[in-house]
Amino acid sequence: MRQRLQQCVVVSDWNDDLVRARLAQRLDRELPGVEAFVIDDTGFPKKGTHSVGVARQYSGTLGGVENCQVATSLHLAAEGGSACIGMQMYLPKEWTEDPKRCHQVGVPKSIPFRTKPTIALDLLDRALEHGIRKHLVLADAGYGDSREFRTQIRTRGLHYLVAVAGSHTVWPPGVSPKRPPRTKRSGRPATRYRAEGVEPQTLQETAASLEFQQVSWRAGSRGTQTSWFAAVRLRSAEKHPKKQAPGEEEWLLCEWPAGKEEPSKFYFSSLPPSSSLHKLVRLAKLRWRVERDYQELKQEIGLDHWEGRNWRGFHHHVTLCAVAHAFLVLRRAIFPPQLPRKLDTSGRSCGAPASPRASHREMPMLSTNLRSRDTTSRTLENGIK
Repeated sequence: MRQRLQQCVVVSDWNDDLVRARLAQRLDRELPGVEAFVIDDTGFPKKGTHSVGVARQYSGTLGGVENCQVATSLHLAAEGGSACIGMQMYLPKEWTEDPKRCHQVGVPKSIPFRTKPTIALDLLDRALEHGIRKHLVLADAGYGDSREFRTQIRTRGLHYLVAVAGSHTVWPPGVSPKRPPRTKRSGRPATRYRAEGVEPQTLQETAASLEFQQVSWRAGSRGTQTSWFAAVRLRSAEKHPKKQAPGEEEWLLCEWPAGKEEPSKFYFSSLPPSSSLHKLVRLAKLRWRVERDYQELKQEIGLDHWEGRNWRGFHHHVTLCAVAHAFLVLRRAIFPPQLPRKLDTSGRSCGAPASPRASHREMPMLSTNLRSRDTTSRTLENGIK
């Protein structure tokens, strides 16, 4: 049986994409309050060089450059739960430029080198093709720093709220730079966008002029989560020296954590101008759900226990782990855990009655005086016969 199960995961050619499609559809339909796609990647430490995708590469999970595999994943998230609906291995160039090495571990010939943001967009496209509703896209700075990634999100009709580095340049709030008109018939025309008396500045410089407010967004195990935030509408000035046009007006959300000397966390968001500061903060902090997903997938389900080497086996394994985790997430969201209720010796429960939703799950203990005395003997007799 063990060998058959191993062959089902490693060798069998069942379509994991179809399984993930049904998984995503069920989560989108049944998980209460779904409001975001979350994009991230996770690392798997490895020894040796033969496992698919393994290389010395950066992994946020491992906190630096290590010998590991890295996979990009897509999740559906709500305040009360989240789950993975897609995951794909990232192949470094040293792999995609070695066809023989890829062939040995079963990497399809149709898989070229792709960056992590490109893989994330592909996972997002598959989800939309499977009929998943359009949600806000959340991601960390590894994805949000790419203007092309943010633009591609908007071309799909989705909004984003992504973390970015503080070194990004933006035009000050209220400034709309324009390309200077041509004043001479001869010579090269000016092509760099300008605003009279104003130059682009970094996010850190912009944040220094903003007024911060204390905002609470969630009550967790450590109490109510609170920090200082400011938000303003402006335009990005990325690649301004290379004459690139300013971006569309969008939100800049800044966080000044307690104990820090200056604001240290920044987000860009394409959400409408009517969005409140509290909403921006709450949605930005919803991205933490992906960290809990990774923790549960690895510690409870065994996502990082895969010991195979090939492409198909890895993606079958992560798909089965995602299905098992989603089952637990749905059960926890639909039937939240209840505090244990005391039972008296007659089998009747004491204390406050259970809620109607949970009452059908409360099963009283069988009183000792109702148990048949010869149950065990009759069971043994039937087994002998």
